[in-house]
Amino acid sequence: MKVLIVPNYSRPDAVEGARSLESWLDGQGIEAKWAHDKKLFPSRAVDASDCNLVVSLGGDGTLLRAARIVGYSGTPILGISYGHLGFLTSAGPADLIATVGEALAGELHVSHRATLDIESEFVRTDGSTYSVRSFALNDFALSRGGHGDIVEFDVSVSGIHIDRLRGDGFVVSTATGSTGYALAAGGPIVTPEFGGMVCVPVAPHTIMARAFLTSPSDVVEIDMSQERPVIRHFFADGQPVGDEDASWATHATVRRGEGDILLLDHSTESFYGSVSRVFYGQAARR
Repeated sequence: MKVLIVPNYSRPDAVEGARSLESWLDGQGIEAKWAHDKKLFPSRAVDASDCNLVVSLGGDGTLLRAARIVGYSGTPILGISYGHLGFLTSAGPADLIATVGEALAGELHVSHRATLDIESEFVRTDGSTYSVRSFALNDFALSRGGHGDIVEFDVSVSGIHIDRLRGDGFVVSTATGSTGYALAAGGPIVTPEFGGMVCVPVAPHTIMARAFLTSPSDVVEIDMSQERPVIRHFFADGQPVGDEDASWATHATVRRGEGDILLLDHSTESFYGSVSRVFYGQAARR
C-alpha cells in the first residue's frame, strides 16, 4: 500500500503534519511519497498512479491540486484542513492520524464529485491559433484583464444561444465549485449529488442576467466578442489557462468530465455540516 502526501508547503504546520503522517505510515508498514513544492518546481509532474490514497494537508487550494494530480484515476482523496476555509476537507490537524487510519480501513464515506472537461482556444499575436485541454474540480472562469476593461461574450448551451453579455466575466462550476467563485458571484449553493453545471455571470452590465443550471449532458460554450478586443483571461480551478502574455482567449467549451473525483468524508451529511459551519457560523456536528 502507498499513500501520496500533498502538503501546502507555505504553511509550516501543514509540513510538520505531513512529517508526522509519514512517520506514522512508516510504523504501519505503509509507504509514503510526497508531492513536490510546485512553487519551486512548477513544471514537474506528480505520478499518483501507484497510490491507494492521496492525503492533502492545507486548504481547499491544496485539495484542488491533489485533484489535478489524481485526475480520472479513481484514487480517493482525503483532505485535512490547515487552511482558512477548508470547505472540501474532512478533518483538522488534531484528527489527522485517526482520520487517515479510518480512510485506510475503508471506514469513511465516499463522495463522488463531478468534474469539468474544458477546451480553450487562443489566437497568438502572429495570427496562429492553438487550443488547451484542462481539467477542473471546482470551476472554469472567464475574467477581465489587468487593465480593468469589461469583457463582451456570447454564451450558448448545447448549441442554443443564451445571451450576449458584458461584465467582469463568467463562471461555469460543478456542484463542488458552487460554494467557491460561483457563490461569490451570486450563484446558488448546490448539493454535490447534482451532476450538471452552475453558470454564473460576474458583475453583468444588465439586471436581466441570472445564474442558471444545466443538465449533466449539456455543453456550455463561451465566445469572446470580436467587436471588443480587450484583455481577458481563462482560469481552471484558479490556474491560468494558455499563454497569457502572447495570445488572446477566443473560445471555451465546457462539459462534464469523463470521471468523478472521490472525496472521503465522514457521512453524507458532511456537505451540509460544512455549509452550516462556513456560511452560517454554526459548529459542524458529526
